[in-house]
Amino acid sequence: MSKPIRFNAFDMNCVGHQSPGLWAHPRDKSWTYKDLDYWQDLARTLERGIFDGIFIADVIGYYDVYKGSNYHAIHQAAQIPVNDPLQLAAPIALATEHLGIGITASTSFEHPYTFARRLSTADHHTKGRIGWNIVTSYLESGAKNIGEAGLRRHDNRYEVAAEYVEVLYKLFEGSWEEGAVLRDREKRIFTDPSKVHEIGHKGRYFDVPGYHLSEPSPQRTPVLYQAGASGPGKDFAAKQAECIFVAAPTKSVLKAHVADMRKRVADAGREPRKVYIYTLVTIITDETDEKAQKKFEEYQKFVSYDGSLVFMSGWSGIDFGQYAPTDTVKKIETNAIHSFVEHVAGGDKCWTIDELAKFGGIGGLGPVFVGSPSRIADILQEWADDTDVDGFNLAYAVTPDSFEDVVGYIVPELQKRGVYPTAYKPGTLREKLFGDGDYLPANHPAHRYRDIEAVKREASMPKEAVA
Repeated sequence: MSKPIRFNAFDMNCVGHQSPGLWAHPRDKSWTYKDLDYWQDLARTLERGIFDGIFIADVIGYYDVYKGSNYHAIHQAAQIPVNDPLQLAAPIALATEHLGIGITASTSFEHPYTFARRLSTADHHTKGRIGWNIVTSYLESGAKNIGEAGLRRHDNRYEVAAEYVEVLYKLFEGSWEEGAVLRDREKRIFTDPSKVHEIGHKGRYFDVPGYHLSEPSPQRTPVLYQAGASGPGKDFAAKQAECIFVAAPTKSVLKAHVADMRKRVADAGREPRKVYIYTLVTIITDETDEKAQKKFEEYQKFVSYDGSLVFMSGWSGIDFGQYAPTDTVKKIETNAIHSFVEHVAGGDKCWTIDELAKFGGIGGLGPVFVGSPSRIADILQEWADDTDVDGFNLAYAVTPDSFEDVVGYIVPELQKRGVYPTAYKPGTLREKLFGDGDYLPANHPAHRYRDIEAVKREASMPKEAVA
């Protein structure tokens, strides 16, 4: 029996996202990212295809590693211009009934107290369909533009992130008790003050003494996504994430990554099968293999070589513009995305700069699957069965065509094979995904903060007494 297959759409509030140069294709509409109609039409398409959600990436900063400047990033619209992702939640929710909405936001660029209110508001407005993709950021330009000298060291960013989510858990889970909001018109009591608590957080990086500003949203804590794939990133995901996004260039790399993550989740005291792992791929399909291949070759004509290396340099922290196309990628210690360097410089393939640029020209760091619906379904089932991955995070070559093709061709084929859902389950995003209720489960570290007064008492005790 083949594994069930899940889809997530991967997009960004920008032009072209991870297919630099394809904005010039006559059918591409990513340049209309500024218009809500684009996002609402896309969301309806994805909901028709029973996608788990739309995962909206984000960066703060710009890609200026390649050739030591941001010229090619700006020239090719390589994730600049880029708009705020969270403002898309409400319009997408208005256009759909079930689609999950995953929003990327960095722990490096916004204070947890104000961000908690923004997330709760979005979860209210979407009736519990919000997820948060927790990132620590990798662009030095972003840190410099908010007045910092540069990014913290890689591992230290995860230390900050661990305390950041602790603050959010205290606000989401503990500040307002169940039943705190009474809305009692006769007694003229809206909220029982005795059931609203200050969180009293005083940590190494954040001091947040007071109350959460928002009443509990349908999920309290939104569904937690995470895409870190370095050692510290994996440890963080194993403890915190409910859905993990990965990018693996080959099936063997993906299989090892999934097995490693399952083990880390179990070691963290959580149920490995209740954490979904999605891998990044791009699907190019049509009625026949020949038509799909012709479409792929057409798309390749629009790929920007410089635009691709802009991303590769930014993600790795290595200026690939200083090398010849025939040079091989070397492993260099940087402060950017460690897993990227490990995969392309220490994996099972020796990459030249030219091969790297061509590989990343469509869809970024994931493989591109090309073929008829039957061929693509075979590939997806093979990857799911062989690697134990739960689903696929689908990037696009041309939007909305790439997503419409998946919904029109691939989804019916997978449904015919009995490995893809035919309808959504009711409830919040968390309930749809896992079927265990609206809130985080008892084995998640956030659960301990539901009794915030006990947490504060413990924090005030001498260390010897706690030990």
